[in-house]
Amino acid sequence: MFQRRRQVRIETERMTLRPPEHGDYTAWSSLRAEGRDFLMPWEPSWSPDHLSRKAFSNRVYWAARAVAADTALPVFLIRRKDQQLLGALTLDNIRRGPAQAGTLGYWVGQRYTRRGYMREAIEAVVHYAFITLDLSRIEAACLPENAASRGVLEKSGFKYEGVAQSYLQINGRWRNHVLYSNLRSDRRGRTDVG
Repeated sequence: MFQRRRQVRIETERMTLRPPEHGDYTAWSSLRAEGRDFLMPWEPSWSPDHLSRKAFSNRVYWAARAVAADTALPVFLIRRKDQQLLGALTLDNIRRGPAQAGTLGYWVGQRYTRRGYMREAIEAVVHYAFITLDLSRIEAACLPENAASRGVLEKSGFKYEGVAQSYLQINGRWRNHVLYSNLRSDRRGRTDVG
């Protein structure tokens, strides 16, 4: 039986969010290379071929398979007015059944920080996840000292839940992360954490 592939395209006020395409390679590799020193303190170590065309092609194929299998929603942030790639966001590890949850990860090019693009993208993807994908919980984690990431999560409706010890290897070291979540039907009260 022929099954139609789901086309993912999320429109925000200033951007189109869509899965990566092979034609995005030059913009992606340039933006990542230009921001290497800015991004590396917050990310897992880059493989030696991280910026290669082959690695990017594998990323595009993975994205298409993940969307089709409903296991992840990887999107690039494309500014509509000039078609510039601004960054990327992935709703990964989508779990069905009793969990109905997914995990959010994201990055933005250094020259596009502090302009509200990531907040706009996060809010749009969370809405899409709750309404279209029927998820109930979106989780996110970041390093405790990453004030910008914590701020964008909090401004996007995420609430602090605690600390996960040795959660991920970041820049070659196991690091603790602060955990946040956004619930479709948020039944929790305010969480004030100092």
